[in-house]
Amino acid sequence: MSTQRQPAKPVVVQRRAFVSTSIATLPLIGLNSIAYADNTEGYIDGPRGLKYKVTKPPTDPDSTSPQRAQKVKAKYTLYLNGFPDDTPNSKKVDSSKLAPFGFVAGVSQVIKGWDLTVLDMKKGEARRIIVPSSLGYGDRGAGGAIPGGATLYFNLELADIGEMSKLGPEQLKWLEDNPL
Repeated sequence: MSTQRQPAKPVVVQRRAFVSTSIATLPLIGLNSIAYADNTEGYIDGPRGLKYKVTKPPTDPDSTSPQRAQKVKAKYTLYLNGFPDDTPNSKKVDSSKLAPFGFVAGVSQVIKGWDLTVLDMKKGEARRIIVPSSLGYGDRGAGGAIPGGATLYFNLELADIGEMSKLGPEQLKWLEDNPL
């Protein structure tokens, strides 16, 4: 008695159904924001994949930018998936609200994308910056609100440039050994 195997059902129909279902769900999971988020027309290419657009000129265009280890204050709003006026899928994640956020520039107290940007700004200047994951929180994400691999979208204003930190020989050596 011969047992003849039935040919397998074509998988093509199943794959087509999967692909069409997957494409139909893209808007539900927010992936249609990619088209908006990748629109970087009018942005300047900064270092290491940063992109920025000056939205407000500095108070004094002839003033100096902060130096590494100088105290600064910044106002910011962080979005995921793009800026609100570029995509309906933008999600506000964090904001300095009314009080500027103080930190020491260029010493890794903040994400590298901020350090690189702030050291290039002048007091009173505001920028929109697009920070690639490698200059943000990387693959690990942050605090559950920022997924790993996320591109970060900031409205950032350099509110104040303060005094230079007093550095000892060890801190100076660290700055030398740890360029941005």
